[in-house]
Amino acid sequence: MSEKPKYVLKAGEQAGAGFRFEHPLGEGGSEIVMTMLSRAAGLKRVGVNLGKVPPGKEAFVYHRHHAEEEWVYILEGKALSDIEGGTDEVGPGDFVAYPAGVAHTLKNIGEGELVYLMGGEQVDVEIADFPRHGKRIIRSGEKTEIVDDDACAVFIPEIKPLNEK
Repeated sequence: MSEKPKYVLKAGEQAGAGFRFEHPLGEGGSEIVMTMLSRAAGLKRVGVNLGKVPPGKEAFVYHRHHAEEEWVYILEGKALSDIEGGTDEVGPGDFVAYPAGVAHTLKNIGEGELVYLMGGEQVDVEIADFPRHGKRIIRSGEKTEIVDDDACAVFIPEIKPLNEK
């Protein structure tokens, strides 16, 4: 007999859905404790997570998604939202949208912990660029690969009508 799925994630159960992450391209400047709320409650197509970032750290390295949209809603603290190289200071109650194709990052500029909800789409295959590092990730399911931008050559096939040789 299979166990019934759990759709309610109580506050006391959330610690088991969390982890600390330092982005490999962050060179020590990226750190977040993330609790994957939606995944722990059984959702697969949409992500909602709780993020906690220490003072002076970025949540993630400056990046842009090709397919997924993201958003953040600040609960506590003060952050600098860098979107396409332009910055806005954000704080409690502020909502920030990161459409697909728009490069962004979020840095804690306060003295205490930055706490926020974040979410977005979760597609099976995603490509994201890290324009300040010259890198690209390709994610398919649980597998993620990091490659140099230079390794990604543009391919435009030559198309000839069937009657041409």
